[in-house]
Amino acid sequence: MMVENGEFLTVLDIIPTRCTLVMDNTLSGGALANAIAVIALTVGKRHPVLMGTDLLDASGEAHPGLIPTGVPMLCANAEHLKELRLLALERGCDVVDFSVEGQQTKNYQEYLDATRRISAENMKYLGIALIGPKNVVSKLTKRCDIMH
Repeated sequence: MMVENGEFLTVLDIIPTRCTLVMDNTLSGGALANAIAVIALTVGKRHPVLMGTDLLDASGEAHPGLIPTGVPMLCANAEHLKELRLLALERGCDVVDFSVEGQQTKNYQEYLDATRRISAENMKYLGIALIGPKNVVSKLTKRCDIMH
């Protein structure tokens, strides 16, 4: 991980071929939708190479490109999420994580402050995105459940 203009950036040695989201299996409704949206927006910013070309419909209207590989949506319990995050980092994947404090604080400054007070091993993650080679991400997530 490196810092550029105050932002943390992760550079993969290869172009990622898989992006999988693994969410806490106790989340539902608006809390689940919010966590997915926050993670997905961050992944898109960090890895614009994942976005496909714009789509053109039969009437000639353009539509923004989407991720051509799809995004598997999986779920796991809180402890498995924490373990999966560490394993993915060890294997060179980029990990976008979102902790419970993100939904318990009123603004981003409060979230920054809350995060500074918690060590990684004590965080409770609502969800994570794993970005990396398809074979690595698939192997890491084989014990996860499919989200319904």
